Amino acid sequence: LAAAEPHVDVSAHNAAVTLAKAPGSTGPWEKLRFGLDATALKERLFVSEDNINGFLDTVLCPPLCQQSAPENQPLIEVLDVTEDKSHIRLQ
Repeated sequence: LAAAEPHVDVSAHNAAVTLAKAPGSTGPWEKLRFGLDATALKERLFVSEDNINGFLDTVLCPPLCQQSAPENQPLIEVLDVTEDKSHIRLQ
C-alpha cells in the first residue's frame, strides 16, 4: 500500500476506506481482508476472471470429482466492472 494515500470517511452508519497501491506494485488486487482486528478477518475476492473460474470450479465440481473435458467447461469472461454492476459473460 502507498502509505500516504489511505483516506478514511466515517459517518453514523457507514465507513469507507480508500486504499492505493504503492508505486512499484503492479497487477490487479485479487482479494481484500478486513475486520476489527487480525484475529477476526473476513476475506472478499475482487471480480476477476481467475476468481470467477475458481469459484465456479468449487461450486460446479466438488473437490473429488474429475475435471470434465475442456470442450465441456464453461467460458467465463469479465466484460465490465463498475461501482454499480458487474457484467460477466458465461458460454
